[in-house]
Amino acid sequence: MRQCSLLLHAQKILTQDAQRRILEDASLAINDGKIVDIGPRRQLECNWQATRTSDLGNVLILPGLINAHTHAAMTLLRGYADDLPLLQWLEQKIFPREAQLTAELVELFSLLGFAEMLASGTTACLDMYIFEKAVFAAARRAGIRLTAGEGVFGFSSACCACWQDALQYTEELVASTAQESRLKVIVSPHSVYTTDPQILTASLHLAEKLNLPLHLHLSESPQEVAQCQKAHGQSPIAYLSRLGLFSRPTKLAHVVVCSDTDLDILSQAKDTTILHCPGSNMKLASGCARIPLMHQRGLSLALGTDGPASNNQLNMFLEMNRAALLHKLTANDPETMPASTVLDMATLGGARALGHNDLGSLEIGNWADLTALDLSAPNLVPCYEPASHLVYAASGHEVVLTMVEGEILYDHGTFTRFDYESLCREVTKVIASIRKMA
Repeated sequence: MRQCSLLLHAQKILTQDAQRRILEDASLAINDGKIVDIGPRRQLECNWQATRTSDLGNVLILPGLINAHTHAAMTLLRGYADDLPLLQWLEQKIFPREAQLTAELVELFSLLGFAEMLASGTTACLDMYIFEKAVFAAARRAGIRLTAGEGVFGFSSACCACWQDALQYTEELVASTAQESRLKVIVSPHSVYTTDPQILTASLHLAEKLNLPLHLHLSESPQEVAQCQKAHGQSPIAYLSRLGLFSRPTKLAHVVVCSDTDLDILSQAKDTTILHCPGSNMKLASGCARIPLMHQRGLSLALGTDGPASNNQLNMFLEMNRAALLHKLTANDPETMPASTVLDMATLGGARALGHNDLGSLEIGNWADLTALDLSAPNLVPCYEPASHLVYAASGHEVVLTMVEGEILYDHGTFTRFDYESLCREVTKVIASIRKMA
């Protein structure tokens, strides 16, 4: 009999492997944070002797969802400036408030964001903000898997006086996370409209120097595209291509406005992932990205919530639902964006966006990053097609367990690494002080 640290039993396991197998009355054997076996319960009980065994009962286990574009610390600004268009929302409301941020606030509200993610089945995310050392500190406290980079702007932020400082800060992030399997760094110029060619080229050079990918907002609204056309005589996508940014693995958030010529450029790019954020795009009325066509063209697609100030949730089940329904409505075709495609974006696509080939599916050799939903929840009964249920029926509130690298981080309402009630008390004090200042 072989040895493992944990044997996990469940009524159903949705693997997301190449065959998209769904196993009934099945088990996972986990050792050193990785999956060492998966299959029928009876078989694994015969083959493995576990240090600990956990029978979750009538649950559906699936790979942890991956939030491929977010700004976790913006929980501070959830509901602060709603019902405004993108550029007005950013320039008149968000940027002025962010100028008053501190590292302590960013860590506190990032932890709140990670709590929301873990409680709704998200095990990893791609974050861009300021004071990202504090975001990494919050990720260490929560245990979540994080890829992140300091936002690089053509103006000063509360963290960095200039874009050169932001790139230096990014280098420091690399050095501080080098030995941590759950933490990775990405170079993060904010966008075309908050940078210039010099900044974008310097970001590219740093990515080349450190062998890192790039992450930025791109072509999010018609106004942004018009600005870029006026300033540079090209669409944002053509502009980035001319500057050579697509020579690196590049993660592009939104890409709402995308011509056929832009699609051709993206199709020829070396390693580009589109990070689709339908909730934010709808709320800010930025438009509807051409995701079905991008899928047909074979582009790599992932799903993100964007920040909780423009969504206003960090719930990937809700985001999957929005992604499926939005494109059916826009195309007037119920077969557009089937549940399986959307689920792939939230798991396998997210893993590609984060640069992981060992996430997104439950297979031998992959990290044991997973979540479990209570199948006895009224909205999940009966369960004919698990993938369909996850996209159309689940809300995220059915999550009973979330695990990263074999470590349980959320268990039936309890966070295992931090005191959630204490966190809420700290948040309440900060919000009260902000209201007094307003």
